[in-house]
This record gives sequence, C-alpha cells and structure tokens, in this order.
Amino acid sequence: MLDKFQTCFSSSEAQFGFKKGLGCRNAIYVARTIVVKIIAGGNTVSIYAIDLTKSFDKVNHSSSFMKLMKRRIPLELLELL
Repeated sequence: MLDKFQTCFSSSEAQFGFKKGLGCRNAIYVARTIVVKIIAGGNTVSIYAIDLTKSFDKVNHSSSFMKLMKRRIPLELLELL
C-alpha cells in the first residue's frame, strides 16, 4: 500500500518524527544548535513545549476526511483509513 500511495505522503523538512532515520535525537540537535547560535549573539532564548498526545483522541474525523478529500487523496486510501 505504501508503494502505491507514496505520492500522497509528504512532510516538511522540519518534521523529525515518523520519518525513517530521524527522531528525537535529530530534533534535539537542531534545537540545541539554534539555541547556541542565538546565545552566542548575546540574546536570550525561551523554549516552550506543548504535550499534544491527548489532542489526537479528540480529532473531528469528518473534518479530517474533508481536508483529505480537498487534497485529492485517492478514494482507495480514504476507504482504507
């Protein structure tokens, strides 16, 4: 299935999760590199984190399917989901 629908799946270069060969370690490295550069420039940095784990339990499924249809996701894939 993944091979068949590969063109439907894309993500930002800034996304680290759920990508082969990338994960928390990569995200932490990038965040730390950015913080070090900002501090080296004499500025301060504030970092905030949001736990979104519960938010996925409350997704409006009808709305999600409408958005997928607008992106022209193949009907076979929508039915599978």
